Amino acid sequence: MSVSFEHGSTRNLGVLIFGRKRPGFDQDWNKITRERSLETLNSLGFTCIGADEPAIDDATIHVAMEQIQKAGCEALIVIQPSISDGQFAFTISQRWSGPLILWATPERPGDGKVSSCSLVGQHLWASICRQAHLPFEFVYGAGEGVYHDLLRAVALVSTVSRLRGAKIGVVGTYVPGFIDLAADPFLISQTFGLQLHSLSLPQFIDRVGEVGEQAIEQDLAVVNKLGLLLSEGTKEKAPEELLALNSRFYLSMTDLMKEMGLSALALQCWPELPNKVGQWPYFAVSRLLAEGTVVSIEGDVDGAISSLISSLLGFGPGFLTDWLEHDDSTVFFWHPGMAPLDMCHAIGSECGPTLGAHFNGARPFVVNGSLQTGHSVTVSRLWRCDNQYHMTAFEGRAIPPKRHVSGNSLLVEIEGRPVPERFDELIHAGMPHHVLLNFGTHTQTFRRLARLLSIEWHS
Repeated sequence: MSVSFEHGSTRNLGVLIFGRKRPGFDQDWNKITRERSLETLNSLGFTCIGADEPAIDDATIHVAMEQIQKAGCEALIVIQPSISDGQFAFTISQRWSGPLILWATPERPGDGKVSSCSLVGQHLWASICRQAHLPFEFVYGAGEGVYHDLLRAVALVSTVSRLRGAKIGVVGTYVPGFIDLAADPFLISQTFGLQLHSLSLPQFIDRVGEVGEQAIEQDLAVVNKLGLLLSEGTKEKAPEELLALNSRFYLSMTDLMKEMGLSALALQCWPELPNKVGQWPYFAVSRLLAEGTVVSIEGDVDGAISSLISSLLGFGPGFLTDWLEHDDSTVFFWHPGMAPLDMCHAIGSECGPTLGAHFNGARPFVVNGSLQTGHSVTVSRLWRCDNQYHMTAFEGRAIPPKRHVSGNSLLVEIEGRPVPERFDELIHAGMPHHVLLNFGTHTQTFRRLARLLSIEWHS
C-alpha cells in the first residue's frame, strides 16, 4: 500500500522515548533504537518535540510534556526501546487528553538474548490504556517498513485533535422531509468535540445578493479558465449572467466560512435557493469541493462531518451522494450535479463535466458528468441513531456505467458479501440515504478512527 496520508500539516510531533533508571536489558541497543526512531520520524518530515532526553521518571515526563504542549503538538508518540514502567501511562494521561501512539520496536537481531522487550512493554501499556479507556493507536516495526503505519497513526490522532477544535455551520436546516439528516449539537459535541453553529437561511440569501461586482468579475475570470461548456451539446459557454449568479453562491459560501471560522458547511439547498435566487448552488459546491473546502448539501450535517473527517485524513472531501440502485454485486451512486470537479473526467474530454439545468425543475446550474472509472473506491458514512454515532466503510472498484443519467453518477463493483445483504444490515442500523465516495482504499483507516472515537462500527 502506498503512503498517501497528508502529514505535512502536522509538523510538530510529540515524542516520548523511555530510558531506564536502573540497569537492565541492552542499553546499547536502546540508544541505537532511539536514534533510528528519530531518524525515521525526521525522514517523514516531522519535527520531534520532547525527545531531546530519555524519559525516566515523572519529573522528566513533565519536562517533556511542557515542551510538547508549548509547541502545540496534535499527536504524541510513546516509544519504549526497553520495557518501562506501566505506571507512566497514567502520568502521561494527566497531561495529554488525546489518543496516544504506542510504537513498539524490534529486538536486536541474532545475539541470542532478549535485548529490549519493547513489544512486551507496549503490549502492557496497550492493556492499561484499554482498561483505563484511554484511546491509542499501535505501531510495530522499524525503518521504511513502518512508514505507512506511522503516517496513518499520526493522521488518525491528529484528526481527533483537530475535530475537537473545529466548527461546522449549517445554513437553515435539513431540506423538507429529509428527517434522517437532522443533527444533534449536543451529541456532536460529546462525540467529536465539534461545535455546530446554526446560521440563518434568509440572511445567507441576502448575502448572495450583496456580493460586490468587482469580486464577481474576478471570480468569473477563474470560472472562464475552467472551460466548461453547456450540457446541451452546443459547444457553447454558459451565459455570463448565469455564471455570475453562481459566482455569488461561491463567494458567499467562501466568505461565510472565513467570517465564522468554519471548517465545514452544510447548506439547505432547496426549495428556497432555486425558488428565491433562481439558481441551484451546485456548480459552486462542486468547485469548492475540488479546492478541498468541505460543503454538504440538503442540510446534511453528519454528511459534512463525514467529509471533514475524510479531508483531515488526507483523502479529500469526497462526493456525498445518493445510493440510487443496486444489484447483487454493484451499486449505482448518483446525485444531481455537485460532485468535486477533480473526481470527474477531464474537462473537455468525451465524458468530461458540463453545465446544465437541474433534472427536477430545469433551473441552472448543475454539473453533469459521470465520475472517473478504473479507481478503487471507498464508500463510507457517519450517522446518528439511538443517541450514539455509527460508522461504516467498505470498498469496491469504479467500473463503466451501464446507463447514463444527468447529474453525477458512478457504478461501483463492491467487494465482499452481497450488496443486498450489506444494504439490509446498514438500513436496519439507521444509515441515512447519503453516503460518501472517496477514491482509494481507506476502510481500515475509517475503522480505526471509529475505534478512537468510540463510534459503533458496521463492516
